[in-house]
Amino acid sequence: MRQTLFAMLFWIVSAATSAADQGIISRPSPYPVRETVSRLESVLKDKGITLFAKVDHAGEAEKAGLRMRPAQLLIFGNPRGGTPIMNALPLAALELPLKALIWEDAEGKVWVSYNDPAFIKDRFKVPNELMKPIAGIGDLIGAAMK
Repeated sequence: MRQTLFAMLFWIVSAATSAADQGIISRPSPYPVRETVSRLESVLKDKGITLFAKVDHAGEAEKAGLRMRPAQLLIFGNPRGGTPIMNALPLAALELPLKALIWEDAEGKVWVSYNDPAFIKDRFKVPNELMKPIAGIGDLIGAAMK
């Protein structure tokens, strides 16, 4: 039993470290998944940022007869900010528009995960002047969790 628990804890810590190494930032949310999603949607609307899509992974799993902890993906952005990046560096469209995954872990804790803008900048060699419109995703996430 102890070995199994240790292995699980090691895997969780390793997965979190691996995600950070891959340019993913995960921030805890004090709210349930649905409320976190709603709050982020409100912040996006207030800032005039387009919500392109919302994917309810758990809801779709349920429709297929499967179980999954709550997880929703928001895809959002502003074409005025993202288009210049994609025009200069077409492969950056793999990361744009921006995305935020709101999910619940095995212990019931809710997280908001998103791509670190610095990772996107480094990965695609985006010039500083083009990064300004997408660099503030962390501030948007923070505003939703106040």
